[in-house]
Amino acid sequence: MIKRENNQGKKLWYAIYVRSKHEKNVHSALLNKGIESSLPLKTVIRQWSDRKKKVQLPMFRGYVFVKINLNIDKLNVLQTPGIVKFIHFRNQIPAIPEEQIFWLDALLSSESEINYETQYLPGNEAEVIAGPFKGLKGKVIKRKSVFRVVLWIDIITQGVSVEIDPVNLDILENGEI
Repeated sequence: MIKRENNQGKKLWYAIYVRSKHEKNVHSALLNKGIESSLPLKTVIRQWSDRKKKVQLPMFRGYVFVKINLNIDKLNVLQTPGIVKFIHFRNQIPAIPEEQIFWLDALLSSESEINYETQYLPGNEAEVIAGPFKGLKGKVIKRKSVFRVVLWIDIITQGVSVEIDPVNLDILENGEI
């Protein structure tokens, strides 16, 4: 669900679209300006002809998240080299819920295997009631007898999922796992 807020004086999270392969530079430039920024990264192993190396790549290519007061900081953000635009919907710039950024950071900093999701799949809404992700809410999906909770970010229509033991889930909608 896309959240539209017009809270004056309050800093909220927003998604910005950046030039191809400029995510890290934009993130650094925003931090240097004193703007709170989030760039979720994933570690992958790249193979070159002579070696293998672990590299950090953006989880969501083309996107960086900023926490700003839109009325005050919008122009300063847009003047950052590499930024294309704020993500908008029907001429509004919707905020991303704080809890989604919190859980995104928590999932990516955990030792759990995180999957990148590009398709919003049907499933029951659930909350994790035990374990390291206690409090995480999302859709429960089942792939090859493995249960996963999907944290979906509406505004960029992408998400991440993590494997969860079904005994640690509380289904919030009418349904079964």
